[in-house]
Amino acid sequence: MVKIRLQRFGSKKRPFYRIVAADVRAPRDGKFLEIIGTYDPLTEPATVKIDKEKAEKWLKEGAKPTNTVKSLFKKYNIK
Repeated sequence: MVKIRLQRFGSKKRPFYRIVAADVRAPRDGKFLEIIGTYDPLTEPATVKIDKEKAEKWLKEGAKPTNTVKSLFKKYNIK
């Protein structure tokens, strides 16, 4: 099963995230299948870049987004 989730980068107290499609058995910052976008919560407003085509492709294939990713998708009208 595939999940669309955040992969943490950045230093301590300076997080930066990639939105990735990954196997549910892979660790949070481990192996992933494809990078879908990025999310930087520290900028004002938060910077989000999502490749809509890739996101929709994975959702059609049955990938389940995590709650945080689902809220980002909802905010940027990705179904």
